[in-house]
Amino acid sequence: MCLAIPARITQKLDGDMAVVDLGGVRKEVSLALIDGADVGDYVIVHVGYALSKLDPEEAARTLALFAEISEALPPQ
Repeated sequence: MCLAIPARITQKLDGDMAVVDLGGVRKEVSLALIDGADVGDYVIVHVGYALSKLDPEEAARTLALFAEISEALPPQ
C-alpha cells in the first residue's frame, strides 16, 4: 500500500525544491511535478515528490482523520 501525505510548504529552495512540514517534521521535497506551489500551500507528498496542490480545508480534514486513526491505535 502506498500513502501520500498532506504537507504545508514552509520554504522554497533553489530549483524545484522546497521544505514542507509533515506534522512537525520538516522534509525537503521536489516540486518538479506541480506548477504554482508557494509557501503556505498544502501539497500531497509521496516518496519525496509533491504530486498535487491540496485545498487547505481538504488538508485539514485529511490530517484530522490521520490523527483520529493514530489515537485509535494501541500504544506501542
